[in-house]
Amino acid sequence: MTISEAKRVTVPQLAVIAATRGAIGFGAGLLLADKLGNERRKVLGWSLFLTGLASTVPIAMLLFGKKNSVTNH
Repeated sequence: MTISEAKRVTVPQLAVIAATRGAIGFGAGLLLADKLGNERRKVLGWSLFLTGLASTVPIAMLLFGKKNSVTNH
């Protein structure tokens, strides 16, 4: 698959992608913000950031690791 090939993504798949991007962004924002107590902010920020980052790998493998059976017919 080249970068310019079209890829079909379902609405639930798009929602999962958006949620993981949101978790990464929110976690990074908490790491950079000074609104919460330092220790609590770091724990929450790193948890969200790493959860979002870790979930990216299986999602990417699911979406881009195999050809979409709908486009192969």
